[in-house]
Amino acid sequence: MNKNNAGDVWGGLAAMLVALPSAIAFGVTVYAPLGAAQAAQGAIAGILGAMVLGLVAASLGGAPRLISAPCAPAVAILSVFAMERVAHGTDVASIVLMLTLVGLMAGAFQILFGVLRLGHLIKYMPYPVVSGYLSGVGLIIIGSQIPKLLGTTGGLNIWAALAAPGQWNVSSIVVGAVTAGVMVLAPRMVKAVPAAILGLLAGVLAYLALGVAGAVPLSTDGNAMLVGPLTSGEGGGFLDGMSARWQAASQMNTDALTLLLFPALTLAGLLSIDTLKTCVVLDAMTRSRHDSNRELVAQGCANLCASALGGMPGAGTMGATLVNLSSGAVSRMSGMVEGVSALVAFALLGALIAWVPVAALASILIVIGVRMIDRKSLHFLHSRATLLDFLVIAAVVTTALTASLIAASGVGVLLAIMLFIREQVNNRVVRRRMLGSETFSKRVRTRDEMASLVRHGDQVVVCELQGSLFFGTTQQLYSALEGDLKTRRFIILDMRRVQTVDMTAAHMLEQVREMLAERDGRLILAGIPVKSPSGLDIHSYLVELDLLVPKPNGHRVKVFGEVDSALEWTEDLIINEAALTHTLENALELHEMELFSKRKEETLSALEACMEKRSVAAGGKIFSLGDKGDELFLIRRGAVRIVLPVNETQNRHLGTFGRGAFFGEMSFLDGAARSADAIAFSETELYVLSRKVYDQFAEEHRKAALALMEGVASTLASRLRYTTAELRVMAQ
Repeated sequence: MNKNNAGDVWGGLAAMLVALPSAIAFGVTVYAPLGAAQAAQGAIAGILGAMVLGLVAASLGGAPRLISAPCAPAVAILSVFAMERVAHGTDVASIVLMLTLVGLMAGAFQILFGVLRLGHLIKYMPYPVVSGYLSGVGLIIIGSQIPKLLGTTGGLNIWAALAAPGQWNVSSIVVGAVTAGVMVLAPRMVKAVPAAILGLLAGVLAYLALGVAGAVPLSTDGNAMLVGPLTSGEGGGFLDGMSARWQAASQMNTDALTLLLFPALTLAGLLSIDTLKTCVVLDAMTRSRHDSNRELVAQGCANLCASALGGMPGAGTMGATLVNLSSGAVSRMSGMVEGVSALVAFALLGALIAWVPVAALASILIVIGVRMIDRKSLHFLHSRATLLDFLVIAAVVTTALTASLIAASGVGVLLAIMLFIREQVNNRVVRRRMLGSETFSKRVRTRDEMASLVRHGDQVVVCELQGSLFFGTTQQLYSALEGDLKTRRFIILDMRRVQTVDMTAAHMLEQVREMLAERDGRLILAGIPVKSPSGLDIHSYLVELDLLVPKPNGHRVKVFGEVDSALEWTEDLIINEAALTHTLENALELHEMELFSKRKEETLSALEACMEKRSVAAGGKIFSLGDKGDELFLIRRGAVRIVLPVNETQNRHLGTFGRGAFFGEMSFLDGAARSADAIAFSETELYVLSRKVYDQFAEEHRKAALALMEGVASTLASRLRYTTAELRVMAQ
């Protein structure tokens, strides 16, 4: 046996020692409401569950070292269901069959969860809901076991048992106290043997000691204090019990099966959460990564097999898994060893299990129930920020205790939805808001044009949105836009970071469009995601809702691929209204350019004679990234875009230069290679001045040459100032 196999064997054995006592206790608890004679059948169900779950889940699952066994959520759901059926007068054979069918249906639901790839969604159940549910399960387990610990008879509930001290059995209380005390204190002194085994052994020895003292009978026959012989409730063997169980299937009808549907679905959800929570912890400790959906299918198959054989359903359990890991297990083989070990224990120790006191099992479950209660949640009361989370936990726990676990699961799902809506509503929908006089497009403007945008740019507001636009955040967005609707002509909504849009939000945007149209304004949407993180094609969705469809009155939503294009469009309108532009068809002469205003005509004539006139068709490349060149380009007509290639198919837009602007100044000044591509956005005419020609011109016209350099520097400084001001606004 190599080292890895040895680790799996020892890990599986250790995990079995942890899982088996709890599995027996869980089984006895589920079957105890059916009568004292069914306690042994419950013990068998627990052992079979540990065996089958260990073998099947480990064989099919994808999380090495995960140990699957009957667990607390299963016993809570099934024991409550059994008590409800007893209260309704259902016969024992039918209840046993119903328990089996609930396990089978839960396994089938888990397989369906995995096939539909819902594993990742189950993992994201809000912590307050899971905490409240598990705390409720723990309290229910404690409440169901206290009457057994007290040794009362007649199926009393916790309150009736506590109110009837005359029925308390002192011997039962002593056995339970010894079991619980050893289970709690043993880990501080003994690490090699699991606490549950030591506690169970201590309980058995305490019972035998009381028997020797004459306080309790030393017999398993008809002794309600012990599990008793491992036979079926009718006194036959295991196969006889299975046969009787399935013969009761003929009594089942559609109404009875419908009754099982919701408990089975609740059980499937709880077992799935329990398993995936354990897998997440295991991943963190082993630096591995499990496949949630594969694990759900494996757990579903295991629960189908376990229930079909009369065993308890279960899940991947934290305690047994951690013991398996710490004992040296490295693969799925350890889980199969745990299953085989449970079978061997069943075969060899069946007679000894009959001597296990019911009070000892009750104490083990009470300790497990106490450990399930999330006491840390009480800290949520200390802060107003977490008070609502505490109320969610309290609501789930209260529903579990006063109504049922099934009702608590419904409350949990409802509160999970409410928590999500609260989180979305509390998030700011408007990430940033800037006026058109504070932020500008990448279109390079003249000084006069920039001055006009600073004066009149407050007609435009840019709102950068984020998150989900749905009925919960619609009012927040409208409140953010309400003031601008009264004072701005153009509202640009940057939707790059929007994840979802629903019909309520789309209707609100339509109202905004109409309100702006009444004032001759426009609603502008930019960067609408074609495929959002949620998978929704928001652009197509808005088209289907008629928001982007042209209206008869001509007022429609303007759509741009990016905010920069939207800003440029509004800036052109503002500049045109200020009558600062000229007819774009006419090419500028040198003296008409801002850079050469107030220069002598003869000097400009000499400079123009040195320049090359060049025409570039729309889409033509003027220079490329990495090209050598020392020319300064002045635009007489048209527009030029400067883009930075990111890869073979993508470019980043750095700026657009229009009529009267210049570009290429970096290489003109330092002689280094071009730092980006320059592409004619439309048919363009240029003046081209090389550095070599400029130096020759400077020898004869030093003052004019110096003025040219000063003009270039002044324009660059002006651009930098506007950029700095914009960054300052964005940082606020």
